[in-house]
Amino acid sequence: MPERPVRRPRKPHTAHVVRTERITPHMQRVVLGGEGLAAFTAGTSTDHYVKVLFGADGVIYPEPFDLERIREEFPREQWPVTRTYTVRAWNPELRELTLDFVVHGDEGLAGPWAVRARPGEKVRFMGPGGGYAPDTTADWHLLAGDESALPAIAAALEALPADADVRAFVEVTGPEEEQKFDSALQVHWLHRGGRPVGELLVEAVRALDFPAGRVHAFVHGEAGFVKDLRALLRVDHGVPREDLSVSGYWRLGHNEDGWQSSKREWNAQVEAEQESLTS
Repeated sequence: MPERPVRRPRKPHTAHVVRTERITPHMQRVVLGGEGLAAFTAGTSTDHYVKVLFGADGVIYPEPFDLERIREEFPREQWPVTRTYTVRAWNPELRELTLDFVVHGDEGLAGPWAVRARPGEKVRFMGPGGGYAPDTTADWHLLAGDESALPAIAAALEALPADADVRAFVEVTGPEEEQKFDSALQVHWLHRGGRPVGELLVEAVRALDFPAGRVHAFVHGEAGFVKDLRALLRVDHGVPREDLSVSGYWRLGHNEDGWQSSKREWNAQVEAEQESLTS
């Protein structure tokens, strides 16, 4: 019997905060840099993400930092927790990594940290992951998401040529949350106000007059509306799975730990239900 491959422990990258910027009332930018990013590489994916490690309050971890050792020697409640964030930009020449954080006051873990972060502060993270980039052979592109998908949508728009046929919909709370990108392509900003997250996105895509030809679609954000849009694209419009990048970045009523623990099962159930309708 062949030997099973040995699982190599993942080693976090260590960076330092270079600068921060409040780019909208609810979006905080943190730029990371330093020699610790010498081994960091990112490909052509526009949805690259990293998992930022946040240590437990008051806990000092031994150096050199070893996540496997910490999980072996420390009680579970003292393990670092992770929060997943899309890479807004990576500059290999300057060795700078830009992450944008949605902020809702003191709610959550990563948002308040991003607001408090100061130059020189040490940051550890895993990654990058990701696998989507706009397919240049597609006839047109559909991009749809809420604030959590905004960095990836912005990166996709900036990667596409200026003459690309794109329908981009981004839902935010109001006009003060709109952003400018280094792209001439148009974004349809949807202002939800007090309406449920994703409701306007579903309405906008449902009302869209789909152009002729093959679409390459990117739909990410709160899991509820993502499920609805996946059904709309797969069942109503017959878009093949291979032309879809669809995922719930988060889910109402769940923190990231709870959502990540159930995400695989939830996605599999949703896919099975919807695929049965297309067969």
